[in-house]
Amino acid sequence: MNFENILVEKNNGTARITINRPNKLNALNKATIKELNVAFGALEDNKSVKSIIITGSGDKAFVAGADISEFAHFSVDEGGELSRLGQTILFDYIENLSTPVIAAINGFALGGGLELAMACHFRIASDNAKMGLPEVSLGVIPGYGGTQRLPQLVGKGKAMELIMTAGMIAAEEAKDWGLVNHVTTQEELLPLAEKLASKINRNSSLAIGAAIRAVNANFEDGVNGFDTEIEEFGECFGTKDFKEGTTAFLEKRKPNFPGN
Repeated sequence: MNFENILVEKNNGTARITINRPNKLNALNKATIKELNVAFGALEDNKSVKSIIITGSGDKAFVAGADISEFAHFSVDEGGELSRLGQTILFDYIENLSTPVIAAINGFALGGGLELAMACHFRIASDNAKMGLPEVSLGVIPGYGGTQRLPQLVGKGKAMELIMTAGMIAAEEAKDWGLVNHVTTQEELLPLAEKLASKINRNSSLAIGAAIRAVNANFEDGVNGFDTEIEEFGECFGTKDFKEGTTAFLEKRKPNFPGN
C-alpha cells in the first residue's frame, strides 16, 4: 500500500500505521482520514495481521489536531457533514474493528488527535505527551466523538472540565484519569506497544473480536451488553479456535489458533 500521508509496516503479526505529516505536526486533513480508512480496512481484511499500532512521525506529535485551514470557512451543513463523514469512515470505524488497535501517543494529541487515540481500543503514551480537546477556544466543539468517548473513559466531570477549559493534561495525569494505560519514555514507547501487541497476538483473534463487540455493546444506546456477551460467548463454542484453545489447555501445551 502506497500513501502520501501515512506509512504502513507489518512485522510478526503486528501492523504499524504512522501518520507522516511532520511539517504539520501530523494534523488530520481529509486526505489523511481517507488514507487511514483504506489502510485500516486492508489490515482488517488481512488475516495475518493480529494487532495494529498507530502513532505519529517524529517526537513532537501523535496528531496535533485537525487541519483547521480545510474547514475554517465551512457552512453549517458542511460542518455537520465533515463530522458525520469523519466519524463514519474513521473514528467509529476504528472503534468497531475486530482487530485490536493500540494508540502509541508520542507527543501532542489534541483535538482530532486525541479523538483518534480515544477511538482506539486502548492507549499508551510517552512521558512528553500532552492531551486535550481545545475546540471551544476556536468557537466549536469536538466533532469526531470527543464529547462521547472522553466521558466514557474519564467520567463526566473530568471530561467537562477538560473540554470547557480547552486545557491540556500531561501523560501522567492522563494515566491517573484512566485515559492512557501506560506511560513510558519516548524511546521505549514503540517497544512497549509491540510487547503488548505480541501478547495480544498469542490469543484467539476470533475471541478478541468477539470481546471487542461485547465491550462496545455496553456503550450503544438501546443495546443490552450482557445479551451481546451471552451471544458472543455462545458463538465462540462453534469455532475451531475454541476447540484448539481448550484442547491445548487440557494437553498442557500452547495453543496454535487457526483463526476460524
